[in-house]
Amino acid sequence: MGDRTAEAALRLWRRLGFVLAPAARLVLGARLRRGKEDARRGSERLGRSPLARPDEPIAWVHAASVGETMSVITLVERLIARGFVVVMTSGTVASAEIAAARLPNRAIHQYVPVDLAPYVSRFLDHWRPSLAVFVESEIWPVTVLELCERGIPQVLVNARMSERSARRWGHLPSFARSIFGRLALVLAQSEADAERLRGLGARPVFTAGNLKFDGRLLSVDRAELDTLAAQIGDRPRWVAASTHAREEAAAADAHLRLAERFPGLLTIVAPRHPGRRDEILTEFRARGLRVALRSAGETPGPETDVYLCDTIGEMGLVFRLAAVTFLGGSLAPIGGHNPIEPGLVGVAIVHGPNVGNATEIYDGLREADASVMVQDPAELAEAIGRLLADPVEAAAIANRAHAVVERSAGVLDRTLASLDPLIVRALAADAASVVAQPGILPGARSGARSGAGPGAGP
Repeated sequence: MGDRTAEAALRLWRRLGFVLAPAARLVLGARLRRGKEDARRGSERLGRSPLARPDEPIAWVHAASVGETMSVITLVERLIARGFVVVMTSGTVASAEIAAARLPNRAIHQYVPVDLAPYVSRFLDHWRPSLAVFVESEIWPVTVLELCERGIPQVLVNARMSERSARRWGHLPSFARSIFGRLALVLAQSEADAERLRGLGARPVFTAGNLKFDGRLLSVDRAELDTLAAQIGDRPRWVAASTHAREEAAAADAHLRLAERFPGLLTIVAPRHPGRRDEILTEFRARGLRVALRSAGETPGPETDVYLCDTIGEMGLVFRLAAVTFLGGSLAPIGGHNPIEPGLVGVAIVHGPNVGNATEIYDGLREADASVMVQDPAELAEAIGRLLADPVEAAAIANRAHAVVERSAGVLDRTLASLDPLIVRALAADAASVVAQPGILPGARSGARSGAGPGAGP
């Protein structure tokens, strides 16, 4: 496929969006029945909003889910400080709950529109952003084309491109160039990511580092932490965080292996997807384990084996309940989850071998002897037992992890320095667009619609 053919295919796909729109509604309906869409705000996925557009410059920031949303909260705050109102989009119910709790004033959360022309156009017609910032690997062809044709600069920050994803894009190199070549700037997490993105046609690409290194220390309700710590007392305990299918079974097996050696052992499990609670409860109870369910208001009593923290936005609490944490998504073939947050809290991190989502971070931890890698559930039980038996070693590992994270900070400042020319141009273009409208003064621009208008209501 040549470049001209790829461009024609992209435009044909955009036109097909009007044909595919009814099918997209059916897919959204099926997702809603599975609990993967927000019934109260489903119209946002179709590009509609009940909210009026503020009469100020808009920066659109899109992050796919919880981790990406958390990683750019400080960036959102800095964009607001530069004069933008930020419209933050994401695609999951959990990320919307996090956004509601964490986003600052002058930031608005919306669900991202489905990447079909009628929905993306409706979203852009309503919000009219002056700058679009996408996070990590969130590249959607129709959205990229629509933004480009409206002259809205689009940036990919904290960008990552795995070898597997690069190979998939590489099967259609001309199509990849037609997408990535439209980005005004790409700021990659690592030089390896940068090279893969350049190979797909992105220009310019710079390595800024991982924004998660500049994330804030996870907050916690101190009164709640003190209450739970008092209930647990001096029982030996460990955390299995961000777990996926089969990793809860590994945690349960580790508990059973270690319970005789550590009387009163409490295993605290915080699954990545709390909606799996019934499946997880079945897993634990089938092994004869007694479970306290946090979402039901239950607390870990003396007879509790497992405290299942099936809530959202409480990892700051969970990580502080024990000195040792297994970080999930790493024994299961998921690619691992962010170790920076537990590193900042100051816990010893244990993880599996599948950490491709954050290879450079985990490599840095291992090189500094700041984490423990295990290959299977048996090694997980052995590692947890060793660290529970030797709190001095656990504390040393935690301290080294904290030092690695601290040394890697400064990514936010590098990101903003690279973004600055585009920010200046976006703000100037927004001001010029207001002045260009006859009879319109700044702060009183036309077309800022409420939810009652076409394409803005539910």
